[in-house]
Amino acid sequence: MSAPGGESQLGLIGLAVRAMQRIDTWPRGCSCVCDEGGRMPSSWSTPQALSDREKRVLKLCKKRPLYRFLRVNRHLIFDDEMVTALRAMYTGIGRPPEDPVRLAMAMILQVAFNEADSEVPTLTATELRWRMVLDLLDAPEEPAFSQGTVFNFRLRSIEHGFAKKLLDKTVQVARATKGFSHKRLRAVIDSSPLLGAGRVEDTINLIGHAIGQLVQVAAMEAERDAADLADELLVTVASPSSVKAALDVDWRKPEARKKALNMLIEQFRRLENWLGEQFTVEERGTPPLSESIDTVLRLIDQDTEPDPDDPATGPYRIRENKDSDGKRDRQVSLSDPDMRNGRKSKAKLFAGYKRHVVADADVPGLVSAVAVLAANHREHEAAEPLLEELEASDWTLEELHGDRGYMPSEAIHERRRAGLRVLSKPPTSRRNDGFGKYDFDIEFDARTATCPGGQTVRVTPAGYAYFARTVCAACPHSAVCLPKSGKRSLQLHPNEQFFRETAAELATPEGRAARRERTVVEHALAHVGAIQGTRAKFLGLDKNLFDLQRVAAVNNLYVINRLLEAA
Repeated sequence: MSAPGGESQLGLIGLAVRAMQRIDTWPRGCSCVCDEGGRMPSSWSTPQALSDREKRVLKLCKKRPLYRFLRVNRHLIFDDEMVTALRAMYTGIGRPPEDPVRLAMAMILQVAFNEADSEVPTLTATELRWRMVLDLLDAPEEPAFSQGTVFNFRLRSIEHGFAKKLLDKTVQVARATKGFSHKRLRAVIDSSPLLGAGRVEDTINLIGHAIGQLVQVAAMEAERDAADLADELLVTVASPSSVKAALDVDWRKPEARKKALNMLIEQFRRLENWLGEQFTVEERGTPPLSESIDTVLRLIDQDTEPDPDDPATGPYRIRENKDSDGKRDRQVSLSDPDMRNGRKSKAKLFAGYKRHVVADADVPGLVSAVAVLAANHREHEAAEPLLEELEASDWTLEELHGDRGYMPSEAIHERRRAGLRVLSKPPTSRRNDGFGKYDFDIEFDARTATCPGGQTVRVTPAGYAYFARTVCAACPHSAVCLPKSGKRSLQLHPNEQFFRETAAELATPEGRAARRERTVVEHALAHVGAIQGTRAKFLGLDKNLFDLQRVAAVNNLYVINRLLEAA
């Protein structure tokens, strides 16, 4: 007897039996089995009570409290809301290859103990503490999922914003554990450098490698061999790993770098002319060709300039002081185009990003929000996205602590004028050998300024106060007040009144005590840095933001564990 489609009934029964056998071998507690309608269950059903074997394994976790916390309290984090969010990451693709909740907990362990993707499957088979947390102690001692599954879960997490959801959930649990039933939030903000994972290169190597990539893309689009195309166009930097070795330049001579630069630009012009002959304007404006062409043009534009002084050795020269200030939006890496140069201090330059952390002043160590910006962005540029993120949550932001680097943000002052209490240190204004701006009395309503000698003048609409030179010259304070020019003037900042109020608060014991609360963010930032490290693990802003969010979530798990132990 045959079934529709030519399969015998005995054959179909055999397939069904083998399928049921495979289901029976799935690990205990895995809830990725679909119901009859092909739908996944709405919750991750794992036992909360500890088995005798789990109790024995927990004795091995005394110095690693996160294992105990995740086993005993995993239901606090992965409630129905989080399980639903994880299931939604796999909607529309049928049954996921593994339980996404188990993958999420494996990701937490991976971040907490700094394990590589390749190690995660092995640890799910061999490490008893991992198997206990993932509810695999009674399952066969084999990897719970593959390295590819770990990688795919990370990509889906980035796409669906799962790390942000996880961070928000840890904040909710921590504040509830602390006993905060209200929605008031006092936030403290700070930042630290995050070195980029991309390879930083100088001008010659950047442009040379970009030209080499363009040759590869152009050859692929034209269905040509890349090496043959490079030989035809005399593009010597297309294949060698060392760009400088591929250029026929005597690097001992002072004009070597300029000569090499012009050779690179000449090779690019030949390639550019060939592209114009082989491809239409529309084809050259379509990825991947357009992206590769734009990269070379951008690198040439940012690092070179015409040389009017010595055109004999070439029409172009490398732009001077292109990196010195750390402010220019200059691409420094081909592998990670988002990286930029920034400053740790006036004397130290670094390449990468800045991570910004908002800590909760009422729950020490708890991170409420994070942001990642390229290193050339000033601190105040992170204020607006962080404030918007906080305001998008259920909390009401009532107080914000931040250092002077964040104070130029108009987003902060807009909220301050609307009632937000902002605590910071005022800008320094005192001269080492005389009076400073705060020694002058300002009447903001009357728009007048009075100097220490008693002279009162009007403040202009532009914020300037000019004092009469003849009066200043006769003043007994002129030796400690007048600059060398003999002219005294003040320029008032648009937020001058706020700065003066801040300076007055700082002069009181209560004001100084209030500002010492910002140490909570310094400690939180140190803990986040200890988990994440000083160097980024990924290329690009989006992936590094995802990484910082999940690192902050792991940091918060330690905070929750500490709160539970203290309860």
